[in-house]
Amino acid sequence: MKKKQKINNKNFFNKFLIKLIRKFGYEVIDQSNLTIPSKKMLLNENLSESGKKSITIPLGETKITRKVKSLTIIIRSYTHSNLSNDKVMLDQNKKRIFNEQKIEYTLRTIKSVINSCEEAIKTFKDIKIKLIISDDKSSEENLNKISTLIKSSKIESQIINLKDDEFKEIISLKDTNDDNISKNMISNMRNILKSLQIAENTDSDLFYFLEDDYIHLKESIAEMLFTYEKISSQINDELFLCPADYPYLYSNIQNTKIFFGNMRHWRSINETLITFLTSKKMILKYINELKLMGSKRHHPMELKLHEIYEKEYCFSPIPSLAMHATNINSIYGIPPNFDWKKSWDENK
Repeated sequence: MKKKQKINNKNFFNKFLIKLIRKFGYEVIDQSNLTIPSKKMLLNENLSESGKKSITIPLGETKITRKVKSLTIIIRSYTHSNLSNDKVMLDQNKKRIFNEQKIEYTLRTIKSVINSCEEAIKTFKDIKIKLIISDDKSSEENLNKISTLIKSSKIESQIINLKDDEFKEIISLKDTNDDNISKNMISNMRNILKSLQIAENTDSDLFYFLEDDYIHLKESIAEMLFTYEKISSQINDELFLCPADYPYLYSNIQNTKIFFGNMRHWRSINETLITFLTSKKMILKYINELKLMGSKRHHPMELKLHEIYEKEYCFSPIPSLAMHATNINSIYGIPPNFDWKKSWDENK
């Protein structure tokens, strides 16, 4: 009887001690089973609270001063037909990994993003997420497939169809080398300008500009949102995030800064493709530079974006959160140490 009373007294004391410690902003960790008793969670689980605090074991807590309120994702879609030549990449005579029609990559990209958004709202309960498909010249058949897919989700979404003559007056038909540019490139540039126009006229905190051949992991959007909140709070500034750990990042020896996001390491980089996440504040700050990627063909096309990264932080994850489904030999394509086939199959 005395033994049972001692155990009850001990349990009462432990609970009282835990409550007292939490009032001072600390958590008790049970090192015997690697859990946090008050949360009933393992230490390797996501311990962070959106908009409040980021927790990394053993580094502790980072108070969030930069809460993410809303996210608009703009996917630039280019799917013309189901002809065999639709398998080659934009402005290149190269086939993509898995050798499928372009629509297949677009659909899997959209599905993976929807799945990731639905996972993100489980932890970001107050955030508003909207998905916009900015489409240029897709066939009616392909548009119907895209429409059916986005309607199957609870995520707010819409398709915006570009017109042939949109931005015609500001897109230069010659590149910076004074060479003519292709119709495919004009289509690409028109869609870049359209996505920026949408961002200018849409009330959203963050924008994620995305090409239609990036297959995302389920945890991608949540990790990017948690990381944006954490690093932005640490540096007291806005920033850029890229979802891909591109192979080219390992081909040069460059100085970099390593941060810890939520469940991944993130490193500072100075180059990306035109797939990135940033804030409305950053877009308005650099709107003229960003629009130059759509009005004049530079070499590389992302040159103006790279010049922005000389002034602002841009981070990419290690390991990757998304697979850029390009040619197997592309240094801007599929990431290293990534299960490409699994990610592809899961989003069929």
